[in-house]
Amino acid sequence: MTKSLDRTPLTRDFFDRDVLEVAPDLLGRTLVRREPAGTIELRLTEVEAYAGEVDPGSHAFRGRTARNSTMFGPPGHTYVYFTYGMWHCLNLVCGPDGHASGVLLRAGEIDVGAHLARDRRVSARNDKELAKGPARLATALDVDRALNGSDLFGGPAPAPALSVLHGTPPPRDLVRSGPRTGVGGDGAHQPWRFWIDGDPTVSPYRAHAPRRRPSRKAT
Repeated sequence: MTKSLDRTPLTRDFFDRDVLEVAPDLLGRTLVRREPAGTIELRLTEVEAYAGEVDPGSHAFRGRTARNSTMFGPPGHTYVYFTYGMWHCLNLVCGPDGHASGVLLRAGEIDVGAHLARDRRVSARNDKELAKGPARLATALDVDRALNGSDLFGGPAPAPALSVLHGTPPPRDLVRSGPRTGVGGDGAHQPWRFWIDGDPTVSPYRAHAPRRRPSRKAT
């Protein structure tokens, strides 16, 4: 387990800020996942910011839909989406209520409950790979659309399914930023991916690769 871990829960005010302030400030924080099988605690090591209607890379760029409605707030809720017909990804909503923005949780190190994650991530070669990438993180934590819109600050009983503790933020000189993974078009070059330099759980960067339609053979 990470040494000198501050177990004070973050407040809703932490998330009620500009997404570009919240995203790097989430590094080193502890994400807690509570479920009947037990509790998992994960130290966040990589995230990406998405700025809603002003961000071509965001699901909310073209406005509110049934799929993205939780991105519009209130802050301190979750936005979970399904992608490529097989994977879920977990985001934390931030910014003022009514303004769509969120932080995609891309990677982390599991400090508590690794045995639960191993049962779901049987292809991981070691514990550093359990949550190395957004789909792997969601799988390791058993996150799906049933948790979309969950309040990180749910009532005192029972405890919320997901919450975030103060954790152990890294020194500022270890925080790096660069283009977001797999984002194309006008949003491709925004340096809104943030990670802890040198951490082995950070996922590799991959540029956007446009899908190619199969060529039609002449008849």
